[in-house]
Amino acid sequence: MAKQTRTEEFTEYVASRSGWLRRVAYLLCGDWHRADDLVQETITKLYVNWSKASGVENLDGYTRRILVNTFLAEQRSPWWRRTVRSAAAPDVAAVGGDLDAALDLRRALAALPPRQRAAVVLRYYCDLTIDQAAEALGCSSGNVKSQSSRALSTLRDTLTPRTAVVERTP
Repeated sequence: MAKQTRTEEFTEYVASRSGWLRRVAYLLCGDWHRADDLVQETITKLYVNWSKASGVENLDGYTRRILVNTFLAEQRSPWWRRTVRSAAAPDVAAVGGDLDAALDLRRALAALPPRQRAAVVLRYYCDLTIDQAAEALGCSSGNVKSQSSRALSTLRDTLTPRTAVVERTP
């Protein structure tokens, strides 16, 4: 009976948060299929530790940390480095705004190093404070600040349109 309640609680939580987890995973990796894999691995790890996780004060933060750690661990693995990604355009979700700007931002975000990308996603998409992002990344708040600063600088440089300088001759 207790196992059934545990499973029901877990299923209810995952059903309510899977869309959010998938969006965060997509922002981290830039590929919907890979995001699905990250979410699946996160959900599996969460289920294994559900007895501990269900007692945590901030379950979303706990789950988000599992997701970010899974993403970062995957980036460090040699398997990821050997995998050849296709040159095909990434899957695009339905948008209501400027599609070109959204695609430019996604490409720029995907070009960031993994820890910088994670810091930006946690700070500005998940709307975490510096301390909350540091806890999720397992690092100091100063590290989150520097990673975020570098990432934002790179994003600004990448996304700022370049104007051609034309010299006029008399």
